Amino acid sequence: MLFMLIVKASKNSENKNLPNETLRQAMSKYNEDLREAGVRVMAKGLHPSSEGIRFYFPEEGCEPVMKKGPFENVNELVAGFFLIDVGSKEEAIEWAKKVPDPQGNGEGQVELRQVFQ
Repeated sequence: MLFMLIVKASKNSENKNLPNETLRQAMSKYNEDLREAGVRVMAKGLHPSSEGIRFYFPEEGCEPVMKKGPFENVNELVAGFFLIDVGSKEEAIEWAKKVPDPQGNGEGQVELRQVFQ
């Protein structure tokens, strides 16, 4: 079963403030644990929304409207993700519980979602 752990953005990630060394080491260790367990499919961080583009589809059959970032509502943005392949939702939850605070400073949020297959 595929699950995505969606790392939510924060003001720090949107301002390109990298996590401190301790947090980077914790994330590296978490990634290594996922690899060693054979469940890690992919993990990546994303550039901030200031470098992104959104496409809106206001009318069916019409050309999409393009809007360049940055985008408002930082807590609705995505800063990165882990894609894991596990045997059950319970196992995915256990892995999600082990993610270090991805933003540090108590700002981190991770959302767990199953991927359609």
